[in-house]
Parts: sequence; structure tokens; C-alpha cells
Amino acid sequence: MTESIINLDSINPIEFFGVNNGKLDLLKKKFPLLKILSRGTQLKLSGSPEEVATAEEKIGQIVKYLERNGNLTENYFEQILGDEEGTGIDNFSDRNPNEVLVFGPNGRTVRARTANQKKMVHLADKNDIIFAIGPAGTGKTYTAVALAVRALKNKAIKKIILTRPAVEAGESLGFLPGDLKEKIDPYLRPLYDALDDMIPAEKLSYYMANRIIEIAPLAYMRGRTLDNSFIILDEAQNATDLQIKMFLTRIGASAKAIITGDLTQIDLPKNQKSGLEKATRILRNIDGIGYLELDEEDVVRHRLVKAIIRAYEANKD
Repeated sequence: MTESIINLDSINPIEFFGVNNGKLDLLKKKFPLLKILSRGTQLKLSGSPEEVATAEEKIGQIVKYLERNGNLTENYFEQILGDEEGTGIDNFSDRNPNEVLVFGPNGRTVRARTANQKKMVHLADKNDIIFAIGPAGTGKTYTAVALAVRALKNKAIKKIILTRPAVEAGESLGFLPGDLKEKIDPYLRPLYDALDDMIPAEKLSYYMANRIIEIAPLAYMRGRTLDNSFIILDEAQNATDLQIKMFLTRIGASAKAIITGDLTQIDLPKNQKSGLEKATRILRNIDGIGYLELDEEDVVRHRLVKAIIRAYEANKD
């Protein structure tokens, strides 16, 4: 007799067990010789070593699917249990073109919603560094954060680092009220907002307190080596040439990075040039670096935002 306890902490257990334990009943039907008990987010298996090992493999496939996609119909659940040809979870995940990136609080699902956002996901899977350039509202930052959170949940990386140049603060930063964190936080608020949508508040507080997720101004990256991390440089149009070079050369051997920006919204002083245009021009043909341009068709904010972007594009000075 062998016993095994499987933790389901990485997924929503309701999606695994099903409404009124409907999916759990399918699992028990598939393995009638096993004793299967559920308690909270744990599943206990008891039976012969062979039966337990086979059940563990199938449960692992289901958990992996749920980590990727967030939800799973009873039909797919039963298909994975009955998959005897070794096609595995990759076969089933390929059937879902609208793959959920993150399963957030209260059942919220975060996924790529436009063609270019899906392309961004594909590029991030294939490259260690990608540039995502486009106007406001195209979801480039949100998608980047979702990819980072997915990588953390899948244990592909150990840390998320989110950074922005705090350009607007300039020399006046010292005159703002509060400590350094309180001075800087307003410029990093959009990154916090994205994380709030994807990670429960208690878990996010834990991640932040233990520096598993770190949000900091770009200047704080100097001198560091960022390994086993998913790093996002947001609003990169407000970084100088030297700053972007500094950021890119911080990246360690087991890290991924996404650089997002909007070349139409540069807030640097007139005597400083944005380093983003040069970086995308000289680096885009390097193997392992992906490049993507989003446009007004990718805008997922209010319907008028698309019209506003088009109007400004048509009336450039």
C-alpha cells in the first residue's frame, strides 16, 4: 500500500474538484482501486504503487493545464484522464488559442485579447528579451506583467522586477512629502495596479515583503546582476541611451526581460534623447531579441481612445 499527498496550492481547487465535486468523481471513476480523499487544497491517494504513480501523472497533467489556462471543462478533464497515447498536457493546451495567462483573485482571468498581444506572448516564449512598442491603452504593460506573474507561478523564475524611469520627478523629487518610497510610488502605480488584478492581496504583500516581487525606479538597477528573474522596463521612452544600455546589461543568464514604451510620449528634457528608438533600431536583428509594434487596433480601454490616437496620428506637427 502506497500513500501520496498532492498539494493544489498553485491552482484554484474548485476548478480541479468541480462543482459538487463533479470532476473529483470522474477521477475516482477512472481509478476505482484507489482511495482518493480531498481536504482543502490537498488530495490524498492510497493504493498500489502502480495505480498511485499513474494517478499522480494524470493529476500532474491536469494541474499543469490549470496553471496555464485557469479553467478546465469536465469534458477536457475526462479527456486528459483517458489520454492513453502519451500526447500529454501540451496536446490539450494547444487546443485553446485564447490561453489564460493568469488566474487572478475572485476568478478573474487575464489573457491576451488582441492579435498583437497574442503575438507578444508568443515572442516572450521564444525570446529572452523583447521590445513591445505602442501607444497608450494597447495592453503592453499589462500583458508583460501577466507574463511575469505566469512565469513566477510556474516556478520558471524566482523573482519579478518591475522598473520605470521616474522622469517626471526630476530635481523636484526631494521636495515631495514622505520618504523615498512615498515619493517614488506615484510613478510606479500602474505596475501595482496590474499586480492587484493578478495576485491576491495577502499573497502580493508576502511577495513584496520578501522581495520576490520588487518594484523600483530604473536608477536602482545600476550595479546589479538580475538572474532567475523576469524583468520589465516600462515607459522606456523616458530612459536615456545610457540608461537602457545599463538596464540591458544587468540581465543574468537565467532571466527574461520585456521593455515597453511609447515613442510618441517622451517626457525627457529637450536636451536629452530617448534611448528607446536607438535600442530597437540596433538590437532588433539579434537572435534571442524579439520586437513588436502594437497600434490602435490593440487598444482595450474606452472605445474613444482608438479615435483619439488616430486623430493625433493624422495631425502630427
